[in-house]
Amino acid sequence: MKALRIYAGPAARKHIEQNGLRPQDVRTIPGAAGGPKGLILGPLDRFIFGRWLTQSSQQVHLVGASIGAWRLATACLSDPDAAFGRFEHDYVHQQFEVPPGQKRLSPHQLSERFAESLDAFYGGRIAEVLDHARYRLHVVTSRGRHILGREGRARTPVGYLGAFATNSLHRKSLGAWLERCVFSTPGAALPFGTRDLRTRQHALSEANFNMVLQASCSIPFLLAAVHDIPGAPRGAYWDGGITDYHLHLDYQPADDGIVLYPHFQQAVVPGWLDKGLRWRHKSTGFLDRMVVLAPDRDWVRSLPNGKLPDRKDFIRFANDAQARIAAWGQATREAQRLSDEFEEWLGKGQPVELLPL
Repeated sequence: MKALRIYAGPAARKHIEQNGLRPQDVRTIPGAAGGPKGLILGPLDRFIFGRWLTQSSQQVHLVGASIGAWRLATACLSDPDAAFGRFEHDYVHQQFEVPPGQKRLSPHQLSERFAESLDAFYGGRIAEVLDHARYRLHVVTSRGRHILGREGRARTPVGYLGAFATNSLHRKSLGAWLERCVFSTPGAALPFGTRDLRTRQHALSEANFNMVLQASCSIPFLLAAVHDIPGAPRGAYWDGGITDYHLHLDYQPADDGIVLYPHFQQAVVPGWLDKGLRWRHKSTGFLDRMVVLAPDRDWVRSLPNGKLPDRKDFIRFANDAQARIAAWGQATREAQRLSDEFEEWLGKGQPVELLPL
């Protein structure tokens, strides 16, 4: 049974049939939101950034939301193989002790602990990310507008209810409630068009880096919003996956290059509020030059508990953190097959293995 499936948009498929897939072809790499599901991509990340892309020299745009942003920021550190190893270990082994008298941690308590984790992980190393010779990082956040401009016990649920209702009718109307706010390596242009949704771009800096990354991972109602990020308009900033869950963007790679997407599933869902809107899970012309690397569904069923790691595991294993850690550890070890099969496919260069995206 194959672990890896490779999907390609029509232009990407034509390119590969004529040229194969070479490291110098890659212009953009997205990183999806999805919490612990992203752990399954660790071996692919280590191969792509640690061994394969090092064979080329072109500029590559890294576009991430939530855990995808954390992964891609990690790719910008020196010795990415070691950095991804630490990222995986820290994420798998995270535990949250609840103070006496509480059933669970509050959003503000979780956010404080997450901030401490980011500071420990990137402490003294932010310049490595911002000054990378080749990679241009773009971290997607969702900035609240109007009623969602500040977080509040009543206004936040009311605002998200309104966003859900209007988004169900037309995705572009989501911009009345939330706007896509992208924080980029200073001077880097966005590698995608922005006519699909209200969008702002601001510069990443040492002063705002950790706040931006935390905002991009701040799931509403689970973590607190990040307010008033330096270098950007005042307001509440939430998880980038709300506006761009799987980064279904109007990619415009330079020189007709390839968008290479290590992903935990085939579908590239536009926004978090679109998860239940199946008609928005189809491919569009935005993805014509995209190659998706995703685990086979049958292979996923062979993993512990028959699925990818996910946030529900924190509840499933609430009283046995070591069992969760063991299950996630086994899944990440099994995921080595994804990397091995991709490397083998690159060596063969057989376009017949490509599936339509």
